[in-house]
Amino acid sequence: MEYLTTAEFAKKWGISQRRVGIYCKEGRLEGAMIKGKTWLIPSNAKKPEDPRRVRKEEK
Repeated sequence: MEYLTTAEFAKKWGISQRRVGIYCKEGRLEGAMIKGKTWLIPSNAKKPEDPRRVRKEEK
């Protein structure tokens, strides 16, 4: 299995490296593991929904 770092996923998903690290720490990226100070994330991981975004229902 191929693994990517938080920096590589940040560029791939168009979000900050910090946000990817938070997803890893919260356990929202399945298969992510920490090696030293570096998160290793499976290359086929899917981007989770951002909990800070609230969708307004249409009336």
